Amino acid sequence: MRISVTIFLTDETITPAHLARELEQRGFHGLYLPEHTHIPVERTTPYPAGGDLPPEYGRTLDPFVALAQGAAVTRRLALGTGITLVAQHDPIDLAKRIATLDHLSGGRFTLGVGYGWNVEEAADHGVAWRTRRDLVRDRMALMRALWSAEPTGYTGQFGSVRASFAHPKPVRKPRGPVVGPRTLVGGAAGPGLFAHIAEFADGWLPIGGRGLAEALPALRSVWADAGRDPAALEVVPYAVRPTPGKLAHYAELGIEEVVVQLPPAGGTEVLRALDDYAALLPGGTGQG
Repeated sequence: MRISVTIFLTDETITPAHLARELEQRGFHGLYLPEHTHIPVERTTPYPAGGDLPPEYGRTLDPFVALAQGAAVTRRLALGTGITLVAQHDPIDLAKRIATLDHLSGGRFTLGVGYGWNVEEAADHGVAWRTRRDLVRDRMALMRALWSAEPTGYTGQFGSVRASFAHPKPVRKPRGPVVGPRTLVGGAAGPGLFAHIAEFADGWLPIGGRGLAEALPALRSVWADAGRDPAALEVVPYAVRPTPGKLAHYAELGIEEVVVQLPPAGGTEVLRALDDYAALLPGGTGQG
């Protein structure tokens, strides 16, 4: 099983370049970073995990800039977002940023797609909360047009783009309906989410990984009904607090990659956590 990590990198934590080098040296598979542009002080949206919102949410580095720094100092480390708030971006600009990072990293980028939870943050970007999922779907379709091999136009409910010359292209070749980098969709299990995964993604990025045994049959059914290759579906539990038993359970479900959570801390604490997690790598030596 491949072990990747996620962390809230901020202006107070270990730097992206330092962390990326340490991950590659220890044999970890990848680094995924979250995204929040800002956290409005006047916020009524509750923190999904309960309690007070941790301060790192308002200090998060831009994931694309941070991942580019990590890409520059590594050769094998996979790089991803967990997740990109697609509704909060101009899709033409985002398509260029994604394709550039994927190109410069040699195809190592995974686009984690999310719908968001913070109503006030989204509102400042002009996002109408009720239609945000439709907006994300529309923007993904527009980006797929720009990533297509030939100039392709798109007209949707929320935006459009003319047939255009748009390079670089993402490294991966189209997979059925999916055009672009490896794409995983985050969110809670349900028919709407699963339909979007089957429509424009390579798989699911479930936070915490709870309830997978119950949810996977439904996802696989939707995936098959959409004509997708059953063997191609990827499910990557995200922000997991790992134990050997939990990882064994995931392996029994056919999971091939897990993203474990690191503390939003300085180098000493983060590297200590990496050393602990290294025992979970193949061979248990940190050199998987």
